[in-house]
Amino acid sequence: MIYETNSAKETHELGKRIGSNAKKGQIYTLEGDLGVGKTVFTQGVADGLGIKEPISSPTFTIIQEYQEGRLPFYHFDVYRIGDVEEMEEIGYDDYFFGDGICLIEWANLIEEILPENVITVKIEKDLEKGFDYRKITIEGMEQE
Repeated sequence: MIYETNSAKETHELGKRIGSNAKKGQIYTLEGDLGVGKTVFTQGVADGLGIKEPISSPTFTIIQEYQEGRLPFYHFDVYRIGDVEEMEEIGYDDYFFGDGICLIEWANLIEEILPENVITVKIEKDLEKGFDYRKITIEGMEQE
């Protein structure tokens, strides 16, 4: 599925729709360059789950846990992971196979430990279509 958004608000709303329909055990990988809108999309997912606390990228903590929504939400940023063993140290499988949903930024760095059925979200800019334009490709999710 390919979506096109033309503002941060539209990107947030798409994330919110994803979060509203998210099911226990789903793992989303989030790809995109710095500044492309990954955090805005993630804030939308959290909003769709009913999470009210502020959402920020867990760049220095690897994982942020949010328990207050209709499902637990585990937001990973594995950009600073040096080795997959670091994921084992934080007990990633408890999150991946737990009662919530996971959203993983920079998941390509830990591909070898990802389950087969992940949902891939790729956000891309195209400045020829405008500064706020985003092409968001979602693969691995059933049509809603």
